[in-house]
Amino acid sequence: MNQAYEIVGDKEKRAQFDRGEIDAEGRQRFQSHGFEGYPGGFEDFGAAGGARGFKSTAGGGSFDDILNDIFGSFGGGRARPGAGAGAGPGAGFAGGARARTAPRTKGKNAEIVARVSLEDIVNSGKTQVTLPSGKTVNVTLPKGVEEGEKIRLKGQGYPGENGGPAGDAMVEVRFKPHKLFEVKGSDLHLDLPLALYEAVLGAKVRTPTLSGAVNLAIPPNSSSGKTMRLKGKGLPTKTSGHGDLLVKLQIIMPPHNDEELETLMKAWKEITPYRARGPEFD
Repeated sequence: MNQAYEIVGDKEKRAQFDRGEIDAEGRQRFQSHGFEGYPGGFEDFGAAGGARGFKSTAGGGSFDDILNDIFGSFGGGRARPGAGAGAGPGAGFAGGARARTAPRTKGKNAEIVARVSLEDIVNSGKTQVTLPSGKTVNVTLPKGVEEGEKIRLKGQGYPGENGGPAGDAMVEVRFKPHKLFEVKGSDLHLDLPLALYEAVLGAKVRTPTLSGAVNLAIPPNSSSGKTMRLKGKGLPTKTSGHGDLLVKLQIIMPPHNDEELETLMKAWKEITPYRARGPEFD
């Protein structure tokens, strides 16, 4: 390119190029005058023995002519402007247009819903998911995982195009409904049925938790609706430790009529009546 600019910018060298006395690199040529049909009659015989004619115009050799001569010495012509889409300096290098490769495209993310049991959250801290590839993997649940939280598995989504990287798998955590416990934040809530005599006399009642059953001490004369707290028996928190298990007492009457109980209640009503409702119910 520098050599071409040097020849175009030098009036004498440009005239020599027009007459065929020098080549595009400024070297002297062998000349042969008077060839019929060729104004000026100059031809360049290259190493391969082929003849290449040069234009002799009123305006002299153009910058494109000189570049064509330079690039032609490497085995391919420089494409003229307008020779086709993408034509320009060097577009014809090595005898043709350069092949374009399709762009590498990242694959799409895969949206996966993981149904997680409360027992898995507390005991194993893992769940299984099936990826778009059909492979099943164990996913570690983050500490204090919440309903609806998403876990990103990098590169486990749909494959990319043309060798592009795979997308990610976005795993949304959904808690499986539990037959005993209700989730509120990191706390669990449980309704605990009690027999009437357990509520009146007090008792130790076997109470389920996610880490195994425990004996809960029910104080005497406990009312239905009373809530008792089992510390650290809830779900893991994001900081440290666990939430609590809140146990609500529910007094259950006998499944059938009991004459002795009815007689006792009638006597109790006469001898020791008490008010169960506050004045706001009057």
